[in-house]
Amino acid sequence: MELRDLIVTPIVVLLVFLAAYIIRPFVTDSINYKYYFPALSLKIFGAIMLGVIYQFYYGGGDTFAYHTHGSRHIWEAFMESSERGFELLFSNGEMHGRNWDISEKIWYFRDQKSFVIIRIATVLDLLTFSSYSGTATLFAVLSFVGGWMLFLTFYKKYPALHGWLAFSCLFIPSIVFWGSGILKDTVTLSFLCIATYCVNRLFIEWRINLRFIFLLLFSLFVIFSVKVYILMCFLAGALLWIFSKFYFRIENIALRLLAIPFVVLCVSFMGYKGISEIVEDDPRYSLNNLAETVRVTAYDIRYWTGKDAGSGYSLGELDGTFGSVARLAPAAVNVSLFRPYLWEVKNPLMLLSALESLLNFLFTLFILIKIRTKIFRYMQIPEVFFCVVFAIIFAFGVGVSTYNFGTLARYKIPLMPFYLIGLGIIYYAWKNDKKVVPLDSTE
Repeated sequence: MELRDLIVTPIVVLLVFLAAYIIRPFVTDSINYKYYFPALSLKIFGAIMLGVIYQFYYGGGDTFAYHTHGSRHIWEAFMESSERGFELLFSNGEMHGRNWDISEKIWYFRDQKSFVIIRIATVLDLLTFSSYSGTATLFAVLSFVGGWMLFLTFYKKYPALHGWLAFSCLFIPSIVFWGSGILKDTVTLSFLCIATYCVNRLFIEWRINLRFIFLLLFSLFVIFSVKVYILMCFLAGALLWIFSKFYFRIENIALRLLAIPFVVLCVSFMGYKGISEIVEDDPRYSLNNLAETVRVTAYDIRYWTGKDAGSGYSLGELDGTFGSVARLAPAAVNVSLFRPYLWEVKNPLMLLSALESLLNFLFTLFILIKIRTKIFRYMQIPEVFFCVVFAIIFAFGVGVSTYNFGTLARYKIPLMPFYLIGLGIIYYAWKNDKKVVPLDSTE
């Protein structure tokens, strides 16, 4: 915290709320307006608290690497010369020429995926005089925009479920904390939500609009630039969502069975081609190297970058083959959705994650006990199918490749709103099916 934070941040917050007040009538109705300002306020609070905890509890961390040891230096270059600022902003990670003295101070200068966050922070720094809290507030606005667009995506289909959808998209505590500040997770989650909104408008509702096409492509590009594995999971989930919309409308059972091979073949081919194109320039995520990348990433986080965190876990041995990865799938999904358990807690932030995991488990158990085998019927709802399948794919991916609860708490936040939305719609549909309209005996 600096003096500039105390001066600039209140002004930024005031301007943000003024803009939000002007925009609110266009994005809310008489029911959901009550979630609008509380969600925005909580996001801003979470973003600022993230900085406070990283500064005074951890004594540093990624968020300061992106800002204090990242965008701040480029902002200072802009103040000296706009030409130098733009050269650094659009640098490809090579330290040379007159900008050597600045680029060597930027911790993530050579890490192009992390440098994307520094670029975004730099642009926002130009509006906030490089105030950490001011820039964090604008990251929180991005988080809120993404969360609100995800909320609207499902609210329009299930308006009676507004409370649950608002909680799932806007008020999950760990997402408010890990997904609002100056971190990769804020950016990837926000654009994942925006991409979901656009896919729904373009391919589910069939409202073709150049604005949403551009927004979808830009969102996918940002996700690809920061965390390509999120894009791979989303691509698989989105394809299944689009196909399920048409497949589950087939009422003839025989025709459905005949269509299964065609659907599987189409989704597999499109998914394979899409993922192959996405990872063409990054051999680590090619299908041939993916299992080895999972092994290296998991062991690096467990035994090197996260070794001092005291919150490591292991699901079993990874040997770089798909067989070893697939064998750990059930444990990986379990650790992402339902762990850490309460007896595994070793610090206050782990307690937050453990409580959320416990509630996830209890709600999942409640759904399974109440609905039992009928759950397969409700999985035929396209939105449920997309949300649950995407959440499970993502849970498997991050669970098997992380091996550290502290890191997992951040990495798993993209799956959480979708998982809870899917369960909520299942319960809502089941409750509606239980309602019996009494017959009028006088007729």
